[in-house]
Amino acid sequence: MFKNKNADGTLNLCGKNIARLRLNLGAKVSQKGLADRLQIAGLDLDKNAIQKIESGQRFVTNIELYTLAKVLNVSVDDLLQ
Repeated sequence: MFKNKNADGTLNLCGKNIARLRLNLGAKVSQKGLADRLQIAGLDLDKNAIQKIESGQRFVTNIELYTLAKVLNVSVDDLLQ
């Protein structure tokens, strides 16, 4: 049976990288701040969704992944490493 989780139990590969990149932004952007930037870019995620993504409790769709990479100014591959 196929399991949709990583070995550590998380539901995505990019959460830790998103958290790290968010904290490395110039003004130490909060989860709410990242959610605001994503909304400006056309992706409607709130602070709670960002928290769940960063902690690995939520799946990330390809559209979300693409927009997150765009807002964080990195490639999708950088998020998935």
